[in-house]
Amino acid sequence: VCDTGDQQTTATVLVKEPEVIIVEALKDVTSYEGEDAVFECRLSRETTQDAQWFLGDVPLQSNEMNEIRVEGTRQTLILRKVTLEDCGPISFKVGQHTSAA
Repeated sequence: VCDTGDQQTTATVLVKEPEVIIVEALKDVTSYEGEDAVFECRLSRETTQDAQWFLGDVPLQSNEMNEIRVEGTRQTLILRKVTLEDCGPISFKVGQHTSAA
């Protein structure tokens, strides 16, 4: 706001977060039953945007079977003690970008 006493004008500032892209894609992982499977990808920058991991079409969350880590621009998914039922596509989505393995 700029107010000179008898005149006033206003403006608005809008700050948008730059688009985040995946600069290091997921790689396929082969593990033995009972071992951990680790998937990693790297983003163009740190982000506050929602990022989501999927096993098939099922969204994953950190719990006793899955560990999701965010360290700067690195996003990591650890599937603990995998079983044959864990076989399938893993994907990571952020904004409009997806990487799959």
